[in-house]
Parts: sequence; structure tokens; C-alpha cells
Amino acid sequence: MSGKEPLVLRTPSEMAAWSQAARALGERVAFVPTMGALHEGHVSLLREGRRRGDGLVLSIFVNPTQFAPKEDLSRYPRDLPGDLAKAASAGTDVAYVPDAADVYPPGFQTYVQVRELEQGLCGGARPGHFVGVATVVCKLFNVVRPHVALFGEKDFQQLAVIRRMVADLDMGVEIAGLPIVREPDGLAMSSRNAYLSRDERRHALALSRALNAARARAEAGQRDAAALVATARGVLASEIDRVDYVELRDAATLAPVTTLEREGVLLVAAFVGKTRLIDNVRLVL
Repeated sequence: MSGKEPLVLRTPSEMAAWSQAARALGERVAFVPTMGALHEGHVSLLREGRRRGDGLVLSIFVNPTQFAPKEDLSRYPRDLPGDLAKAASAGTDVAYVPDAADVYPPGFQTYVQVRELEQGLCGGARPGHFVGVATVVCKLFNVVRPHVALFGEKDFQQLAVIRRMVADLDMGVEIAGLPIVREPDGLAMSSRNAYLSRDERRHALALSRALNAARARAEAGQRDAAALVATARGVLASEIDRVDYVELRDAATLAPVTTLEREGVLLVAAFVGKTRLIDNVRLVL
């Protein structure tokens, strides 16, 4: 299904005015924050947002504060016309596309930190990353004022950080996490997949294969975290250029676990060539 392109709003005041008007009419506002370069995973969030809200807002903002100095901010994929067409296909009402100077005006110095949940995993590999994520999501929530915001579970630690921030700061936003959307061959959809050459993409399939191998061992009765991690690492060893981490965490709290005693999540981050990819799988008892 295709529809008309969403209304593009550029400034916080324009976005806030739209949201205030929608709320005044008693409408429920659904929100999907993104950095653009939309793929089917993003579109699935928009479709669910369309189902959950009377008004549907998408944000497109490549957030500089969540990138380290040597990361890929300048080459992060950008395709606003394509993004707007995909947003239209999901029935999006508004695309909020602010400039960095509007999000972080001169003199900006206030940041949001979720201290414990940002430790380790991607937070350990990318210091300061989740401060940037929490800060920009907080600012977006303040402007968009959604009733519900939707995120993918591929960024599992990010989802946990945002849920904690919303609870701790009494934001009153419902946070909905949706399952990972995968390519037919199992590769988790990601905007960074566009960086991969054909050969690199073939090697990247090792991430989902590694997770599935570990899940199969868990389903067969293996409960030792080290053994499950070793299974995943064994699959990755000959395919991946560098592994950032493979860890088993508690699915509810993200606390490290040594023995799988309730639902867990096995998380992986690895480099294929110069591209850092993440993936995860839930391990259900």
C-alpha cells in the first residue's frame, strides 16, 4: 500500500505545535525515532505504530552525540526521498527531520545518563554512545510528546536503556519493543548492511548462524553460559574479522548470567570488514 508522503517538519516548534494540536483533539500519538536509511525493520515499526496511534510520527536524525570521533557519522547512509516514500507506504503522518543545530543549539551542555544499563556490551565497546542515545531520545520525546514509541529489539541494550530512562524520569511514554526483522537468509536488517560487499555479506550471516547454534544447544538442555557463548564463538571464528563481544544476559534486567535459569538473551557484536554489526536471540526455557 502506498499513500501520500508525510508532512515534513524541520523545527522543534513546528513539531511541538503539531503534537499539541493532535493531543488537543484527543488523538493518540505514536512515534518511531530513527536515523533514516529506512529498511523493512523500520517500516514494520511504522506499520505497528499506525495500528497503535491516531497520529503517526517518524523522526529522521543522524545523531552526532552517539558516534565516537572515529566512527562512521560522516558516511552513515542518508536517503531522505527514499525514507519519505517508505514512510508513506506505512501511512506515516509526520516526518520530523531536524537539523543538528536545532537539536543541540549553541551552549548545549545537558546530557542524560542511565548509569548501570549502559555498562558493557555496546556501551563498553562504544564509550559515551548511550549517553548520546538517551539524550536525543529524551529530547525527541519532549518535542513529539508521544503516547507510545516503538523500537526494534535488534538494539536490545538500547531498548533497555530507554525503558529505564522513561521509568526513572516519569516520562509517561509507553515503550514497545518489536522483534528483529530479518532478511530471508537470516541476516538481521540494519542500515549498516549497505556498507557490506557481496563477500562480506556472506560472512555476516555467521552472526545469525552463531546465535541459532547456541539456541539449539540451549533448547537441547545446555544451561551453562560459558558453553553457550563458546558455541557461538566457534561459529564466528572463521567468518568474522573481529568479535567485540558474545555475552549471555538476563532478558529482563540485562544482568550477566553464568547459568541459564530463566529467559536470557545472547548478544553479539562483530566486525565484518570495517562494518560493525549486532544481533541477538532470546533463549527461552
